[in-house]
Amino acid sequence: MHLIIAITGCSGVVYGVRLLEACRKLGVETDLMVSQAAEKILELELGKTIEDVRKLATRNYSQDDLEAPLASGSVKTDGMVIAPCSMKTLGAIASGIADNLITRAADVTLKEGRPLVLVPRETPLNLIHLENMVRLKLAGATILPAMPGFYHEPKEISEMIDFIVGRILDVLGVEHKLYRRWQG
Repeated sequence: MHLIIAITGCSGVVYGVRLLEACRKLGVETDLMVSQAAEKILELELGKTIEDVRKLATRNYSQDDLEAPLASGSVKTDGMVIAPCSMKTLGAIASGIADNLITRAADVTLKEGRPLVLVPRETPLNLIHLENMVRLKLAGATILPAMPGFYHEPKEISEMIDFIVGRILDVLGVEHKLYRRWQG
């Protein structure tokens, strides 16, 4: 399995970092892009540098590198995840604006019919946010808001994070044991 992972500039960068950790443990190959705003938030929320996070990925690309392989549909991947996905990035993708490698890779993922999972963390949502999400859903993306479940009785914040990361992996068909599934 080969996934593209992007971390963009909104609160909740822990989801992208934990996804990278899980993919590494599961043997999933990852190409990582981190927006400039997300680099600052990594330090604010997690006390991590961009170098710390880059070590978790198989390969790393700058969001400004529009000549990177990920900018072409001829490069085979099994999908892309943007976690967290800022409303700026979500809006750009919904509008077809591919002005950096993150939005271009998302555009390529959609045009090639591959899974694109967007993990918005913003709340509350305004009408523009919701309309952009609908446009992306109609285009084939999966909108997976960072809204953890509680039926697995999480005791730690890390368990709520793992629930979201597990749901991302579920959408992509990656087997994992990050949370206890509903038993009825």
